[in-house]
Amino acid sequence: MISMVDRNLIYLTTCMVLIVLVSNILVQYPVQFFGLEDLLTWAAFTYPITFLITDLTNRYCGPQIAKRVVYVGFTFAVLLSILLATPRIAIASGTAFLASQILDIYIFRRYIKETWWKAPIISSAFGSLLDTTLFFSIAFSVNFSFLGYSDSFATEQIYTFLNQIEISRWGMWAIGDLIVKLFVAIMLLIPFRIFYISSYKSN
Repeated sequence: MISMVDRNLIYLTTCMVLIVLVSNILVQYPVQFFGLEDLLTWAAFTYPITFLITDLTNRYCGPQIAKRVVYVGFTFAVLLSILLATPRIAIASGTAFLASQILDIYIFRRYIKETWWKAPIISSAFGSLLDTTLFFSIAFSVNFSFLGYSDSFATEQIYTFLNQIEISRWGMWAIGDLIVKLFVAIMLLIPFRIFYISSYKSN
């Protein structure tokens, strides 16, 4: 018979896999409204949920269980992404996911004894920054074109800052992605707070 801990672990891991898989697919689709196709992909709205899952696991089950969810989620998400996305997207996603989630776990534990909102928002912010940097660089930069899937639309130079620095479309996607991730991370403090309060009521 499956214990409550194992049941929760299966549930959390399944949620993690589904969110990463959906995000890997959505990152290939720019937001085609209000001229945002040069600034944002749909994955920015779904991926921050992975940090909520990691933080809740870290908060209530500890860092070791949180790492198990990350490792299992990483393995299945990459395998499914290879089938449903592209190998390069899968590699980029796997690398960024693993590095950012481990960083999130580490930072969360450092701030867990402080005011309830500090640990989730600080860890999610740093995790999002690392995730965005790694993912978009590996997935779209010409420096990683040896991995395959070279997207000419993503690498097109569309913006010049002070007539000196050229920024590609994927670079603008990364900037927009990070801004939205940080905004969503703030919004996700609401469900985190709900779980936080309910845990005290149940004790």
